[in-house]
Amino acid sequence: MYTELNSILSTTPDSFTQGEFILVSDRQSDASFLIHHFLSFYLRARCKVCFLGLVQSFSHYNAVSQRLGVSLAQAKEKGQLIFLEGLTESLSVLSQETNSGSQAMDFLRDPTVGLRRLYEFILSSVSSSGGREEGAEEWGPPVLLVDDVSVLLSLGVSAEAVLDFSHYCRATVCSQLQGNAVMLVRCDGEEVVDDGDDEGSERLLKGLTHQCSLTLHVHGLPTGYCRDIHGQVEVCWRRRQGDGQNTQKKLFQYKVHDKGASFFARGTSSAVL
Repeated sequence: MYTELNSILSTTPDSFTQGEFILVSDRQSDASFLIHHFLSFYLRARCKVCFLGLVQSFSHYNAVSQRLGVSLAQAKEKGQLIFLEGLTESLSVLSQETNSGSQAMDFLRDPTVGLRRLYEFILSSVSSSGGREEGAEEWGPPVLLVDDVSVLLSLGVSAEAVLDFSHYCRATVCSQLQGNAVMLVRCDGEEVVDDGDDEGSERLLKGLTHQCSLTLHVHGLPTGYCRDIHGQVEVCWRRRQGDGQNTQKKLFQYKVHDKGASFFARGTSSAVL
């Protein structure tokens, strides 16, 4: 958990906005450090967390979280963390082990199924009516984290299907249950001009941007590599204001350390759309 980032977002584990859909994105950079931040943040906030780990193993996330002072293994044992290890689940599906795993990744076997079972897995994980055992701890609002949703594109899922999936997740987790959702999406290459023929990842990024209330976009420095600064983060807040939408942006440079990150303000801008 990065205290400087909490200050930028005006939030703490004891006081944070509920019902937010947060989009983390990167381009020619690596924004995974922000996913680790939000994971440790919401576990410290005693939220019930459903984590879709589609790019790394549980051991990887646990090792990083321990450096940030959080044990994912303990959170799983207590029932606070529900972790879907996408690599293991995919292997089970592709090896035809039909009775193993949660079947959340069944779209790999039958594309016509879509992401319905993955959504059902999330719903059962975050629902308070999921059969909490007597004497078990009671957790705060649910949180969904996905690292990263653009992987679904490489697994044969269309951008439109992923956007539908995110819409249902937002409607359930953020609106209905008043929890939060954090999704990471990656875009390769340079930013393209809108020509009406976007690649899947660009189309996905634009669609998710319209759905979210907060975006953190990570990209490299325009001047290239720097030993003391690893890149830039553009933070954008979107709030309804009358018939339009108020958008405020702030730009920060950052440096990731072994047990944290430093952020340096570079500029601000705001507009009413």
